[in-house]
Amino acid sequence: MRVWCVRFEGCGKESFFQGGFTLSCAPAGSLLLAMQQIPDPRGRQGRRHVCSATLAAVVCALLCGARGYTGIAQWIHALDLEWRHALGFLRTPPKLGAIRKLLMKLPVEAFEDALQGWVEQLLPGNVDDAALRAVAMDGKSLRGALNGFDRAIHLLSLLDQATGYTLRQGEVDGKTNEHKTALELLKSLVLEGKVITGDAMFCQRDLCRQIVDDDGHYLFEVKDNQPELKAAIEAEFEPAFSPLH
Repeated sequence: MRVWCVRFEGCGKESFFQGGFTLSCAPAGSLLLAMQQIPDPRGRQGRRHVCSATLAAVVCALLCGARGYTGIAQWIHALDLEWRHALGFLRTPPKLGAIRKLLMKLPVEAFEDALQGWVEQLLPGNVDDAALRAVAMDGKSLRGALNGFDRAIHLLSLLDQATGYTLRQGEVDGKTNEHKTALELLKSLVLEGKVITGDAMFCQRDLCRQIVDDDGHYLFEVKDNQPELKAAIEAEFEPAFSPLH
């Protein structure tokens, strides 16, 4: 089992938890400071607990494997007093209901932007300027999440393959497809030094051109649904890979 290391800037302490991957705390910025950038969505009478402390605790709970409101609340309340203070709590942490209400009111885009800014400080830079960072494009339907038309919400994500971190994410409109959503999503990401990977759905001329124009690279699969393109590629590589040579 690998170990998750969390450091809270300002308290000078580190905590090691069992988790799914390893993360060095040295380059990390302050998680609490990142959470303070998110506007508090609660009314004045509902601000008994510090918003940034609760959100930081939720992030740490998720990183340590807690899933669902019950798991998050149990993880937070299992912390000893020292780590509650390190997270920014001034009193006993909120219970499950308060955590749930806060997350349901939370402005999603602000939360994602704050997390993105914090995690990007953890992503290692390229040691070799010639090396490329692989970014995977992948779409998934969220289980148990329905929109107003009783359709499962479908998200397209750009994932850093070295860390598994979601660099960008957007909802695929029911009136379009992943290819069109990818065109807009890629505009929000610096593509220089990155190679975008994906399945045959993304093997489209306009998408490939946009990546190249933005100084990126791509690696997409070609299948039988594009017979002319597949035949042209096979013709280019046939002499090199033919068993007769």
